[in-house]
Amino acid sequence: MTIGSIPVRRPGELYLVATPIGNLEDITLRALRTLKEADLIACEDTRHTQKLLAHYAIEKRLVSYHEHNENTRAPELIEKLKEGAQIALVTDAGTPVISDPGYRLSRLCIEHGVRVTPIPGPSAIVTALAASGLPAGQFLFAGFLPARAGERRRKLTALSALTVQPDQPITLVLYEAPHRLAATLNDAAQIFGARSAVIARELTKLHEEFVRGTLPELAAKFREKPVRGEVTLLIGPAEQSSVAAGTGPGGAAALPKRVAEIMRQQGVDRKAALKQAARELGLAKREAYKLLLLDRE
Repeated sequence: MTIGSIPVRRPGELYLVATPIGNLEDITLRALRTLKEADLIACEDTRHTQKLLAHYAIEKRLVSYHEHNENTRAPELIEKLKEGAQIALVTDAGTPVISDPGYRLSRLCIEHGVRVTPIPGPSAIVTALAASGLPAGQFLFAGFLPARAGERRRKLTALSALTVQPDQPITLVLYEAPHRLAATLNDAAQIFGARSAVIARELTKLHEEFVRGTLPELAAKFREKPVRGEVTLLIGPAEQSSVAAGTGPGGAAALPKRVAEIMRQQGVDRKAALKQAARELGLAKREAYKLLLLDRE
């Protein structure tokens, strides 16, 4: 670009380009144009991105940008952007930054005055939620759970409390590795109780699958059924009647019934069942214990 005889350097710009989560046809015209016009494409796996580019006959220089090299790669890309480079950032699937690499680079761009432009498109979160059959007016996305069992249970316990809100049904959306799905469902069944849940697997691909049921039902189903591919787990809100019962006079009536259900369904003792029921009904543990004692008198 020139003004008269003086060349004017175009400001650098980072484009966060959403790419297909499975079906290669799920990409926008704007995303394709951006990839064609970029000076450089930073991608999570160059081999994976090359397949997408080849499908659309796009030839472009690629550079790797993933969780193991972003500390060093991000400053390198910032220098190129400050020199006027137009860089597209993609991940293996879906929208960059969302449970994927990209935050560090986008944050550095903002700090250095480099423009960041999102190119919207596919996201497993929204895709799974839309077809789940669970309430979607309010949802909480918590990304991937910790791999270690103890940390995972602590995280699920905290999430359970966050999604128990009177008159505000909140659906929880999680990503999970297929080899940990059975253990996660078992933990979730113990912590959330018999909430409705959905397993969304291989979204937009040939073997796309939605499996619906209560958490205990899904835990039993997947205990002996190994799965493959990308998995999104959605956990529905606590029953509003149960939540309301825990915050008013009806709590005394709802609590013993729920404790008995948990003991029967999960084979746990009364103490463990009381702890879970109190959490589901939005009761403090001490308050729940008093209510249970009153019912037995």
